[in-house]
Amino acid sequence: MTKRRHLPALFATAALATAAGCTDDESPADDGGEFPRSKTLYSTGTAWGPPGDFNPISAGGVTGLNGLGYEYLFMFDTVEQRLSPWLAESGEWTSEREFELRLRGGVTWSDGKPLTADDVVFTFDLGKIEGVPYGGVWDWLDEAQVVDERTVKFRFSDARQQEWDNFLYTHVIVPKHVFEAYTAEELLTGPLDPNPVVTGPYGVHSFDETRIVWVKRESWWATEALGLEVKPQYIVDLVTLGNEDILNMLIEGRLDLANNFMAGIADFLQGDPELTTYYDKPPFMAPVNTAMLIPNTTRQPLDDPKFRRAMAYAISPGEIVDAVYGGMVSEAHPTGLLPIWERYYDSDAVSEHGFVFEPSSAVEMLAAAGYKDEDGDGFVETLDGEKIELQLVVPAGWTDWEDAAVSLARDLSDVGIRVQAVFIDAAEVDATRESGDFDLQINNRSGLTNSPWSHFRHLFELPVRDIQSLSNFSRWEDETAWELTQELATLATDDPHYPEVIAELQAIAMRDLPAIPIWYNGAWSQACNEVWTGWPTGNEGDAGVYASFWNEMWGLGGVRLLTEIRRVD
Repeated sequence: MTKRRHLPALFATAALATAAGCTDDESPADDGGEFPRSKTLYSTGTAWGPPGDFNPISAGGVTGLNGLGYEYLFMFDTVEQRLSPWLAESGEWTSEREFELRLRGGVTWSDGKPLTADDVVFTFDLGKIEGVPYGGVWDWLDEAQVVDERTVKFRFSDARQQEWDNFLYTHVIVPKHVFEAYTAEELLTGPLDPNPVVTGPYGVHSFDETRIVWVKRESWWATEALGLEVKPQYIVDLVTLGNEDILNMLIEGRLDLANNFMAGIADFLQGDPELTTYYDKPPFMAPVNTAMLIPNTTRQPLDDPKFRRAMAYAISPGEIVDAVYGGMVSEAHPTGLLPIWERYYDSDAVSEHGFVFEPSSAVEMLAAAGYKDEDGDGFVETLDGEKIELQLVVPAGWTDWEDAAVSLARDLSDVGIRVQAVFIDAAEVDATRESGDFDLQINNRSGLTNSPWSHFRHLFELPVRDIQSLSNFSRWEDETAWELTQELATLATDDPHYPEVIAELQAIAMRDLPAIPIWYNGAWSQACNEVWTGWPTGNEGDAGVYASFWNEMWGLGGVRLLTEIRRVD
């Protein structure tokens, strides 16, 4: 998906225009209010509205707040595919249902107070408040107990090792001495203090309706503990502008990093200044999530796996990759699993249940399943003889998805399935997806994580609720698949049964197609080498750090980007 963020403007305009105060260990800006170009990184592409929600607990907060400010216990190393200690010094399973975590010594909050086990337990306990997004962890976590100042012991009713690993690098720790003063309502709705007390490398310097400015904290713990130093003194993250403005700013060296989808960027990679993408040849973007066609399986004929299989054979992913994205992304594997997990691809399952673009086969499959064009209008009817008129809805203004939807609708119509591409407001798309009031949508919530478990949870999670906010948007009910997904969550990665369960799940996913994988969405990233250089790329081998400020990238070691770039001499 073209990455968009709709951040709630929770402050009045006057408040937005007021600079937030710096903490003691932050460096002040120049007296003139400008930021020295050689010390400042300018970015855009993560925020589509004014910064407003400085709440790390509720969903939808300011991009970068969790990562630059609040930090994680671990990072997930995408090369080694393992957790890497961050605020935590170590963590291990001490028994089947107990996990012991040891914090680093010497980590302090920006107000000078030490990070302790009390902060960790307090953060977890906040999940017991109804409405806190991560409260589901308490469905299988029984207790978080302080052992000593730096040690926490977790006891589980169900030791979900994959899910636990995922939690450890996707949820930040907050200071108890600050957050215990907030009411439950304040924690759920915000807004909270726009000058947060944090452990990370940056604090909030100032913000207004057009940008947020981060300032380097000179006492960041990782400089001494890990030898890491973030290079920019300031980060000015701009509310997203139009693509033409962004491109002009990049090629003129006034913008350093754009995390937007920008069609045709390959034409500008050899300019002066040079622009950098993750790969220097197609696909230019790192694959970080799977864009899939989501059928509402509560509606006929989308409730029929045979009909969905015919749809999969009718769709040309290559047309979307080439015509819509100009080779910036790549076709998805039939399993939907990202390339980082290709060692788990099961060739037998793909041979038996996989699919390819083959329209003639789609026509044959429809006929064999009983879908016929009885009235001669060129489109098949349901098994009951009713007209099929499906709508594929995507957000208006997301030009890449609009073009992809038109391509998909054309492919499906060509084999006799009447589909119309419809563009509506993004918030309305979200609402219809969550309520189940749609026929077809495109969605890419299945992203890069520590485990294929997350992909199958996205497909199969039960029970289906009136509102589906995070997963199983197709509302497909398969008890066996969900039981296997839950089993996968409990297995250690080195358990011999782990790849076996993955193989079973991918066979079910391809057989029943609750979602049809189409393309790998890219980590949209275009960087300019006029002021800063050394941007990470994947040209030399496996994926690693990504030049992206999207929220989900910080737990994948995104802060290392800021320690690896360097000023151009």
